[in-house]
Parts: sequence; C-alpha cells; structure tokens
Amino acid sequence: MSKESKEDNALVAVVRIRSSIGLRQEAKETLLQLNLSRVNHAVVIDKRSTYVGMLQKAKDALTWGEIDAPTLTRLLKRRGRLAGDKPLTDHYVSKYTKYKTIDKYAEALIALQEELTTLPRLKKVFRLHPPSKGFKRSIKRTVQQKGELGYRGAEINGLLKRMS
Repeated sequence: MSKESKEDNALVAVVRIRSSIGLRQEAKETLLQLNLSRVNHAVVIDKRSTYVGMLQKAKDALTWGEIDAPTLTRLLKRRGRLAGDKPLTDHYVSKYTKYKTIDKYAEALIALQEELTTLPRLKKVFRLHPPSKGFKRSIKRTVQQKGELGYRGAEINGLLKRMS
C-alpha cells in the first residue's frame, strides 16, 4: 500500500440504499464487487484510492462515510454473522484473535491494526433493517442536494444506528 496520510486511512461504512433498476452496467458490476447485492446491505472497507473510485462509480445507489468505534461495535454485535447465520460473539473473537471482546476488536479495526478478514467465517456483508422512521430526505438526491445518496462523512453513524 502506498504512503498515505493517516486521515486517508480510515474505515468507511458503505450502505446500499437504492436498487439497481436504471443503473449503468458499470455501476451494477461495482456493486457486486463490493458485495452489495441488495438494498439495506452494508460493508466496512478501508479508504484506499481503489475503493474510493468504486464508490464514485456506484454513487447513485450508495451512501458512505467514516465509521466510529461505538457504531462499529454495535454493528458487529447486532449484525455480525458467521457462516451458517450464527451471531458473532465475544467467545468467537477471543478464540480467533488476540482481543477478548468485540469492543476491543472494533477499536483495533478503527486503528487499522486488524482487518475484518482476520476472523475466519465472518460474513463481509451486514444485513440491516430499513432506517427507523424512514429516510429523512429523498433517496434520489445526493447529500449536497439535501438528499441521502453519496458521501456523508460522520453522519453515516447516525444512519447505521437507526438501521441496526
């Protein structure tokens, strides 16, 4: 990985909020590469330039922003699933990593000391509920246009709390 500033190296939560109807083929393929096959699915990725380019290609169906440690912990505890649709537990994390709890593991993920792939059989996708009380604005417009699509920065944490 190239030398990038610490600000550029952050974990980003990506949520698919629109279907693929009417999307360009290039955007549909990008969604599949990100493992976002359905609406209300989320993934957590790092902020490499490769991923940023992918997000820009599929921006008409996604929203994303930097995730914080409490939100990542909540996401892992409530929506983290292992193969066989078993929930992620503290016991499983302590068995396969050097961290005793999901909280400590999430902090290490935020600090980029670990990767989600270090846990075997952990599914890459978090299946979320629709946001409680719905989306606040239009899902057909970008955040800059007073909508829900595109880059939203730290506001993604509020959305993820309403969806998990």
